[in-house]
Amino acid sequence: MKQKKRIYEVIVEQLKEFFLNGELKQGDKLPPERELASRFNVSRTSIREALRILEINGVIEIRQGGGSYIKKTGFPCSSEELSAVISKAENHLVYEMLELRRAIEADSAYLAAQRATSQELNKLRKALELMAASKNDVESGLKADFNFHLNIVQATHNSLFIELIQTLSEQMEDTIRATRRHRLSDPDRAHDTIDEHKKIYAAIASGNSTLAKQLVEEHITRIKSELSEYFLTGLGENK
Repeated sequence: MKQKKRIYEVIVEQLKEFFLNGELKQGDKLPPERELASRFNVSRTSIREALRILEINGVIEIRQGGGSYIKKTGFPCSSEELSAVISKAENHLVYEMLELRRAIEADSAYLAAQRATSQELNKLRKALELMAASKNDVESGLKADFNFHLNIVQATHNSLFIELIQTLSEQMEDTIRATRRHRLSDPDRAHDTIDEHKKIYAAIASGNSTLAKQLVEEHITRIKSELSEYFLTGLGENK
């Protein structure tokens, strides 16, 4: 089944039209995020993601507090070239999102171990059970994995943490999808994934805040390291 395009992919394709119809040339400043969001009828967060993709690929330069400027006009025209641009940027964004997740989720696990209710622990356990039972169901496993991490943040009872992770939910799901695609292709790493989640759950359920935080940090750091190795070999470029 063909995967639905993400919002930022559509925006990148629409921004391409600026280049092709001559509306923008090298050195020109892009309209403000607010104006682009209104023009494309999307959130400013989605606009930022699309601009970040263009920046990573050297198409634009984002100046802190000064807007975005066209760096080169040789924008990829074919769907294959555009797909390669987005794929390259997504690899980079996965790393950035993993760094952000490590910071948020490690402290969330620490707080969840202190504050999780029996109902919240039950949600974590059910997500874990579904993850273990979804070995051959990609989407079900992805949803269970995502819910496990989301439920940890919700168990902090910190409204700002919860609001932030909900805002980043699409990017977080994309990151989990990328890491699961890699990890689950190796039976040993697939087993490690379940085992790591089980240990995190056990630490939270037992109220061991320090261990819960440590295990989440180790879990995400390990994934980032594995992906770095994976992409460096070139195996992940066309996945």
